[in-house]
Amino acid sequence: MKVAFAGTPEFASVALAQLHAAGYSIPLVLTQPDRPAGRGMKLQASLVKQFALDHGIALAQPRSLRLDGKFPQDAQEAFTALEAADADVLVVAAYGLILPQWVLDGATARRLAGATAWLGCLNIHASLLPRWRGAAPIHRAIEAGDKQTGVTIMQMDAGLDTGDMLLEEELLIAPGDTTGTLHDKLAVIGGRLIVEALELAARQGMTATPQPEAGVTYAHKIEKQEAAIDWSLPAETIERRIRAFNPFPGAGTVAHGAPLKIWAANLAGSQASSHSNEAEVEASADAGRILSVDDTGIAVQCGSGVLRLTELQRPGGKRLSAADLLRGFPLAVGELLGGGMAT
Repeated sequence: MKVAFAGTPEFASVALAQLHAAGYSIPLVLTQPDRPAGRGMKLQASLVKQFALDHGIALAQPRSLRLDGKFPQDAQEAFTALEAADADVLVVAAYGLILPQWVLDGATARRLAGATAWLGCLNIHASLLPRWRGAAPIHRAIEAGDKQTGVTIMQMDAGLDTGDMLLEEELLIAPGDTTGTLHDKLAVIGGRLIVEALELAARQGMTATPQPEAGVTYAHKIEKQEAAIDWSLPAETIERRIRAFNPFPGAGTVAHGAPLKIWAANLAGSQASSHSNEAEVEASADAGRILSVDDTGIAVQCGSGVLRLTELQRPGGKRLSAADLLRGFPLAVGELLGGGMAT
């Protein structure tokens, strides 16, 4: 079986590596164009591109796949590359471009020649569909407080993650999971599951199950402005958002007029406090007010409940424990956090 592949970030590169290790012939990889990144904003190749180059796999980086769109030359080159690849299936994982109908339909020349049935485009989606269709399913699952998530292998159609489900595997979300840690777990599952799906397709075929109409939610793209902590929200909500926005875009607040990113926190009630008067201060404190400061963290009043900040970062600095941060950036009981967003 010849497997063309379309994907861009680390989540996709894990699946590509699994397919390669399983011995599948990969005649073509599609990935996003190089993007500027880092402090120098130099062009950087995606991890999928790096894997393809390292393993001598043909590569295309169209800016669009729409033949009638803004970059028709790019789309035409991709069309020609897919025709030449003569693949049986296109595996898609976090690619970042919408697939037009000509891609979903498969290589024209292959179909006209009456070759082996085109298996279509199979998507590795990091949620249990139909919950969290869309761009940011891992972030949104953590933000919403979901107890479990998983991976769905889906037959792609013209809708947004609306195609029939072929395989899925559940995964419990651990209390301390961030988007980063959960991403890594799901990437491994996704790579294993797509190999299993292709093996099933080769042996006996797969059973396609339409997605249920009930339970549809959309995981909208993460915007940087969402990272600003709103201290008027409940402590539980803020704690989930801190984990959901780790590593990107990083939840943040403002202290002493400067941005301050918050990478880890816990509910103050979940640990014994060394401050016997913390509850009394909490009762009259404003949201965002610092209630206590010690080596265990910085306790901050929220709309309801108290959050203890345990890992923080100043602009240009490293991530530090609260104890280490306070040595060079003192914060005092009674100070008010907020008023802006971390950069």
